[in-house]
Amino acid sequence: MTTLITGGTVVSATGRTQADVLVDGETIAAVLSPGSTLLGHDLAVGVDRVIDATGKYVVPGGIDAHTHMELPFGGTAASDTFETGTRAAAWGGTTTIVDFAVQRAGERVQDGLAAWHAKAAGQCAVDYSFHQIIGGVDADSLAAMDSLVDEGITSFKLFMAYPGVFYSDDAQILRAMQKSADLGLLTMMHAENGPAIDVLVEQLLAQGKTDPYYHGVARAWQMEAEATHRAIMLGHLTGAPLYVVHVSAKQAVEQLAIARDRGQNVFGETCPQYLYLSLEEHLGAPGFEGAKYVCSTPLRSRAEGHQDHMWQGLRTNDLQMVSTDHCPFCMKGQKELGVGDFSKIPNGIGSVEHRMDLMYQGVVTGEITLERWVEITSTTPARMFGMYGRKGVIAPGADADVVVYDPQGHTSIGLGKTHHMSMDHSAWEGFEIDGHVDVVLSRGSVLVDEAGYHGRPGHGQFVKRGLSQYLI
Repeated sequence: MTTLITGGTVVSATGRTQADVLVDGETIAAVLSPGSTLLGHDLAVGVDRVIDATGKYVVPGGIDAHTHMELPFGGTAASDTFETGTRAAAWGGTTTIVDFAVQRAGERVQDGLAAWHAKAAGQCAVDYSFHQIIGGVDADSLAAMDSLVDEGITSFKLFMAYPGVFYSDDAQILRAMQKSADLGLLTMMHAENGPAIDVLVEQLLAQGKTDPYYHGVARAWQMEAEATHRAIMLGHLTGAPLYVVHVSAKQAVEQLAIARDRGQNVFGETCPQYLYLSLEEHLGAPGFEGAKYVCSTPLRSRAEGHQDHMWQGLRTNDLQMVSTDHCPFCMKGQKELGVGDFSKIPNGIGSVEHRMDLMYQGVVTGEITLERWVEITSTTPARMFGMYGRKGVIAPGADADVVVYDPQGHTSIGLGKTHHMSMDHSAWEGFEIDGHVDVVLSRGSVLVDEAGYHGRPGHGQFVKRGLSQYLI
């Protein structure tokens, strides 16, 4: 199957140009000047399909490098399966996800990875890869890390939070970072001081402060900034590259900026919720409504300027990219487990469908440029996690993961509008986007167009990743 995308503006991380894109099978064959011919013949005549992108942007498919499909957590499990979650991703212009395989203390890393392969195999509508959660750092798990690179798993995640679930102490983190430095793996870190947070949770509940709002109070910004600094120091000591996930506090961004200014391989992601949502308006919503917005790290105070600082960090590259930390839970039967005790509310927000739109709205409002939109949603994730060249770029030889985006279109987010995630609510209900995902191609196959959804479970393939291509 050959496809010609004509009349559009091809946007990359470094610029934009009027160009036609020729797709042959699953890959991009050529990026051509508008109206180019082949041996004197009109290209549009000789191809199987023509997509008219006049007046629209042609961008590389989005890469969401932080999702949690089917994750067991808090006495329940994330409500999106790999099938429903990747279908929703496709609707929103995301053509690759990187999910997290899980190993807990007492379990084998290989078994955790195999379990996630089994969950995803034959179910995904878009391409996928895995990071490896190391929830029990011991001699066996450290030895197992040797095989991760051969498996195409070149990043692993540690938690400074959730004692008794995923938590690693400083000694365990040190050993894991030493191993990652030897192997070239990228260490991902959930940076919050878990033991201290648990004390604050206990004290707040004892005072009768049980509403969702107090989730944000217990996980104060100091807990994130301190842990971020500690992770940076351990990375500095060991020489391990460090990637801090879901950064929400401006003081944590400041720690990342200091480390980067001295030349350390330290990187940070933020998420749409930390750019748009807040402690006061959302976690503090009346009654139990705030439970919709319980996630960790938590939403921060708008009055303290955290949201503005996240946008600034994206502009200055103190934050390198935007993922979702997509970990959806329904209100009924899941979030409501925490009625009367905020600590029992499953932590997570569903956003995999809306990331590309929400970040494009930042272009509309002048927070970021069009090129930076492409960079933080596609190109940098591909480079950070060893997929660039195949993913994250519109260039000959790359996978034909392409989104045609209409800046004159409009998207209303919410249940019954644009919401295909397996949830009974939307954290983004009522958000209006001045743009629209018109066409989505994954490896040359049209998943979404004006006629609707054409994807299928099993189209998505596992992507074996190389080492990070973003290190300094």
